[in-house]
Amino acid sequence: MRHPHARLYVHLVWATWDRAPLITPEIRERIYPVMQHQASRLGAQIMAIGGVEDHVHVLARLPTTLSVAELVGRMKGASSHMVTQIIGRAFKWQGAYGAYTLGRSGLIPAREYVLNQERHHRNGSTYAALEKTTDK
Repeated sequence: MRHPHARLYVHLVWATWDRAPLITPEIRERIYPVMQHQASRLGAQIMAIGGVEDHVHVLARLPTTLSVAELVGRMKGASSHMVTQIIGRAFKWQGAYGAYTLGRSGLIPAREYVLNQERHHRNGSTYAALEKTTDK
C-alpha cells in the first residue's frame, strides 16, 4: 500500500487563561514532556517547545492524518489535566491558538525562536506576528 509523502511544518503558540503567569520553571519541566508525549501518540514530530510564564510555542511536523486543531487540543488538554490533577494547581489554557505554516528553509530560524523565548522576551526581540493567539 502506498502512503502519502508530506512535509507539513507548523509553528504553534497558545497562552494561559487571561495570560496569567502560570508556567513556572517547575510546571514547565513537567508540561513540556507531557505535550511531547501527546504529540508523539498522534504521530506528530515535535521539533521544539519553548515559552515563558504565560504562553508556549511549539514547532511540529504533522502527519497527513492529523489536524492542527486536534494536535493543539490534545496537547493543551493533557498538559492542563496533568497540572490540575497531578500537581494540584489550578491551570487553564485559553481557547484560542496561533498556527503558522513554514517551509523547510524556515525550520532553523523557527526552532531558534521557539527555544529562545525567554531571551527574546527579555530583550524585546520577539516577532509580534508569531506571538498572536487570536485575531483580536
